[in-house]
Amino acid sequence: MSNPVSVSCEFGGRALTIETGVLAKQADGSVLVKYGDTVVLVTVVCAQDAREGIDFFPLTVEFQEKFYASGRIPGGFFKREGRPSTDATLTARLIDRPIRPLFPEGFLYETQVVATVLSVDKENDPDVVASIGASAALHISNIPFNGPTAACKVGRVDGKLICNPTVEEQTKSDMEVFITGTKNAIMMVEGGAKVVPEEEVLQGILFGHAQMKPITDLIESLREKTGSKTKRTFEVKKAALEIKNLTTQKAHPHVLNALSTQDKLQRYELYEKAKKAVLQSVEEMFPDCSKDEMSQKQKDVKACLEELKYIEMRSMILSKGKRIDGRASKDIRPISVQVGLLPRAHGCGLFTRGETQVLSVVTLGTGDDEQLIDALRGTYNKKFMLNYNFPPFSVGEVGRLGSPGRREIGHGVLAERALANVMPAPEKCPYTVRIVCEVLESNGSSSMGSVCSGSMALMDAGVPFQEPVAGIAMGLIKEGEKVAILSDILGDEDHLGDMDFKVAGTKDGVTAIQMDIKIEGVDETIMRTALQQAHAGRMHILSKMAEAITQPRTDVSAYAPRFTTIKIKTEKIREVIGSGGKVIRGIIEQTGVKIDVGEDGTILISSNEKENAAKALQMIQEIVAEPELGKVYKGKVKMIAEYGAFVEVLPGIDGLLHVSEIAYERVQNVRDYLKEGDEVEVKVLEIDEHSGKMRLSRKVLLERPANLPPPQQKPRRNDRY
Repeated sequence: MSNPVSVSCEFGGRALTIETGVLAKQADGSVLVKYGDTVVLVTVVCAQDAREGIDFFPLTVEFQEKFYASGRIPGGFFKREGRPSTDATLTARLIDRPIRPLFPEGFLYETQVVATVLSVDKENDPDVVASIGASAALHISNIPFNGPTAACKVGRVDGKLICNPTVEEQTKSDMEVFITGTKNAIMMVEGGAKVVPEEEVLQGILFGHAQMKPITDLIESLREKTGSKTKRTFEVKKAALEIKNLTTQKAHPHVLNALSTQDKLQRYELYEKAKKAVLQSVEEMFPDCSKDEMSQKQKDVKACLEELKYIEMRSMILSKGKRIDGRASKDIRPISVQVGLLPRAHGCGLFTRGETQVLSVVTLGTGDDEQLIDALRGTYNKKFMLNYNFPPFSVGEVGRLGSPGRREIGHGVLAERALANVMPAPEKCPYTVRIVCEVLESNGSSSMGSVCSGSMALMDAGVPFQEPVAGIAMGLIKEGEKVAILSDILGDEDHLGDMDFKVAGTKDGVTAIQMDIKIEGVDETIMRTALQQAHAGRMHILSKMAEAITQPRTDVSAYAPRFTTIKIKTEKIREVIGSGGKVIRGIIEQTGVKIDVGEDGTILISSNEKENAAKALQMIQEIVAEPELGKVYKGKVKMIAEYGAFVEVLPGIDGLLHVSEIAYERVQNVRDYLKEGDEVEVKVLEIDEHSGKMRLSRKVLLERPANLPPPQQKPRRNDRY
């Protein structure tokens, strides 16, 4: 029998309601969250037995977009929801990242969070609703979870910060930041801005954190009303003391040596040497162990080795101020840059920072190349795309090459957001632009390397965007009151540290930001210091990028399509397209160009051949041209009448060549001078402004016979008196 419980509060000027006890009651935790007409069901289930053979928390988060939520039927042949969209994948990551650090260490029970969008309106995004629902479902369940968390989206319109801006407000906002946190600390930040200074971005983050605090109280009250289930207890498997001591004894000198080795591959060889030394001693110490027992001891050795690396690296930074590669906390690794490597690419940039290297390649396309997105709220086209590839060879590993995973999608969207916020308006850049970022080496922040190489590639391609963009990843080591903020972190510093804080932008402000932490939140002081340090690092990186290219090239590649633009009257669009598209298809077939016709009468002609574009332009101009008073045309006689001939001066437009205007002498029979199909030069004498009818003359273009008296001018009306 159901026991429904509901709590509500105002959130961003609208009512937020969380209900439980009615739907999906067999899940360990289930809530229905309503925000306006946006409704999301979130469930959480945890396995009863710990997963064997792993040393990580097996948490999965799924975000399901149901097209019925917006009253739509999915496109495609099968007419049902398929693989998660990019937006769904990103939202799943937004839910996952802030809750993962709040599960207790050593909790190895498989846990699954599923957020299903049941209804969506045109004002409230389901991502905030789903994140709040995940926290609530976990908090009211018996699953160990050090929450609750809450989420908020912050926008800024005309300088005013807005909590959870509507879809319409988001189109006017110069900032969109998704923030998640507990009542006392910020857990995650993700978003972008249109070149907004760091301090103003920070104020937006703090504003959002303040707005979400009542939601954590709301979730607490929901837990109390549901009876405050007792959280499950579990046993943390720890390595035997003898294994731990043996690992420390045998591996310690190798680990210290590795942590002072700058080269990543050499460092990992030393780690492997340490591991082998310990495993050999374990085999000698326990010769009678079964295969399963020895396998467990090997896993314990690996865990102890990771713990030893964790302790020593953090101690080296906090006590000695020395990082793995010998740098100080604010130092940036050596940078080298290059553009124009690929002769046939429309633009490319190579960015190398330490052992992280990214090659970005730009392709310029036409309107036909825009990406059609079939989203929950409807379909739309994308003119700017960035794809991020992370092949296994970039970290010296063997692996499968396949479709992009969640990590690749997330990194690609972050880099895309950083560059999209400075891309020019369509009228300044009519191209569809695609960037492919190929990670060739990786040792820390390949997504920010993609921003840097992508920015250079865009300039190399001649895309006229506002300012160069660079990105940097910041790290954090925090033990009690001791804090070290690291610029340009290595892969090991990300893995063993407490924070990954990525900031991208121009010299004037931020265009993208992302923060993930592994501890229970960071405060304002840490965030402000990290942003200031990131700004200084970004300025250094931008100066290095300027050694390769300082501004967009004035012309695009010879292999890129060239655009020719013409604006016609909207009533002429039908004539250019023709019945069933016959006319425009004919132009394309004859010239080999691509033609995009806008609803406002703007026509874009794209072609790699200048002559073909010119020919297509001429054909369109002839179709839409209108006769001009006093202009001479070479027309074709379409019809003969007793009183003259009708001459087509432009396609589909003809005028009357009166019998009196054919020749100087008196014309008795028009057919003595003209016949249908003849080409004849005529001059436009008059155009009726109402009917558009034209009066033409052939006579005025002929040489006047010498025996004819000069023409007498008709007296003006005022001269008659």
